[in-house]
Amino acid sequence: MTTIVRHLVNDIDSSSYTFATDRVETTILVAAQLMIMNVDFNNTYEINVEASTLSPDPTDTDTKDNPFIALACLRSACIIIGSEIRKESGNAISIKDGPSAIDLRGVTNTLTVLYQDLCKKYEDALLDYRAGNSVVGQSVLGPYSPGSHHIRGGTYSDDRSGGYF
Repeated sequence: MTTIVRHLVNDIDSSSYTFATDRVETTILVAAQLMIMNVDFNNTYEINVEASTLSPDPTDTDTKDNPFIALACLRSACIIIGSEIRKESGNAISIKDGPSAIDLRGVTNTLTVLYQDLCKKYEDALLDYRAGNSVVGQSVLGPYSPGSHHIRGGTYSDDRSGGYF
């Protein structure tokens, strides 16, 4: 999951990671802890942020839980980028001295756009998971549902028109 989070926050150069591995792993646990309060997963997870443990392992082949992995990684990326925005906002300055100018406000703006995008993806994924990963517009038609007579190839009387289809 650490690799997924690193890709989401664009911290993939292993020779000079921006975020320490411990920080990324702890953030995943914090995100998982926040998620299990609002989401019911197939597995029951035991999370201990202080001891850095998550059981069962959602990436293990026996207990693989793709929705948990995706949601936890997206939520972790939101947390990390949110903290970077807070950190960089103190450095968002603009200095002008004659024809020379230094403007560092754009860094915070770029991070804010990334933060909003990641958090929207998390909210959309969460909504999809809660909705049962259904396809938008898909429905179940029973034998007496309007329009189902075309699917089953039968006919029925429409009392309003008095005719048959």
